[in-house]
Amino acid sequence: MKIVIAPDSFKGCLSAAEVSEAIEAGICAADSRIGCEKVPLADGGEGTVDALVHATGGRFLSAVVEGPLGDPVVAQFGILGDEETAVIEMAAASGLLLVPEEQRDPTSTTTYGTGQLIRAALNAGCQRLIVGLGGSATTDGGAGMAQALGVRMLDSAGQEISRASGGQLRNIAEIDANNIDPRIAKCTMLVACDVDNPLLGPRGAAAVYGPQKGATSVQVEKLEAGLAHFAKLLERDVGKSVAEVPGAGAAGGLGAGLLAFCNAQLQAGIDLVLDVVKLAEKAADAELIITGEGKIDGQTAFGKAPIGALRVGQQLGIPVIAIGGSVASDTGQLNELGFAALFSILQQPMSLSEAMRPQTARQMLKFTAEQIVRLWRTTNRRQSTQQ
Repeated sequence: MKIVIAPDSFKGCLSAAEVSEAIEAGICAADSRIGCEKVPLADGGEGTVDALVHATGGRFLSAVVEGPLGDPVVAQFGILGDEETAVIEMAAASGLLLVPEEQRDPTSTTTYGTGQLIRAALNAGCQRLIVGLGGSATTDGGAGMAQALGVRMLDSAGQEISRASGGQLRNIAEIDANNIDPRIAKCTMLVACDVDNPLLGPRGAAAVYGPQKGATSVQVEKLEAGLAHFAKLLERDVGKSVAEVPGAGAAGGLGAGLLAFCNAQLQAGIDLVLDVVKLAEKAADAELIITGEGKIDGQTAFGKAPIGALRVGQQLGIPVIAIGGSVASDTGQLNELGFAALFSILQQPMSLSEAMRPQTARQMLKFTAEQIVRLWRTTNRRQSTQQ
């Protein structure tokens, strides 16, 4: 018997690789004869670099870049096992968690560091880039990212605007992309995106995500006007109309910037990850897939990693069980979608902080996985006997 273990991370607690190891330990405790294959997953956000590097036998690199407010940060990225593909999380350079809560203001933040991270990947010799969008502190339409790659943003006096932020977009009068890093034209860029929001409007980058990054209602209006102005400049000066493209509004409009300046292809994050880690290929001879994430709730159905694992299981006719740090009460639809069962690892009442201690979570994951496999084996024996 073979079981494929394909969870997302338990965010803030354990990486997807660590979750996989804990589940494997539980399976082995139930029956050491069961073969396990660990395939850590992600949906394009936090944990994407870690999951893809582990799945492909790659390696980690780091670079010192400018954070959202201009302070230096050490950002990690990965080189996949093919030694040609780099994987980047924009949040590593331009993420919300890099900004103290009292300083969160998307009119002042920039994606310049993300552009520097892209250059670091190019300097490492990579010609194929995967960029994960999610967890951004920015709403600059990717202007800062473009500047780090050599694009100039000029004001009405012809002076260059340095490190353009969301609040400065309306001051840009001209975009000069003549000196963009020539390696960009030679590379393939795939963007892992878990939302389909356009750049502008009530579902756009400013309206939907601005408040989550600390923007007031007045600032949201300012950001919306800036993005609308920037979109017109992209069409006039760069020849790219991207405002209405699904996903252009991801990461504060970074999706739009990557489309316009890097000829990127936007893909659903989980689809891109599944393709890279080859889950369908690795699960072809399995009898069970165990997936999971930190919190299983109604949002799990919308492009999260467990849904990707479920789709693979359904394609192959393999049952899929999901394990969560917690399982919310609005998850009945997940069983209707096809999950064989949903399990929470919580075994007794405890505080969130206690449950999120890595050692505690590992122990609970191991115990839960062991009990799942014991039940699974018992069910299989009964079916065999009845046949």
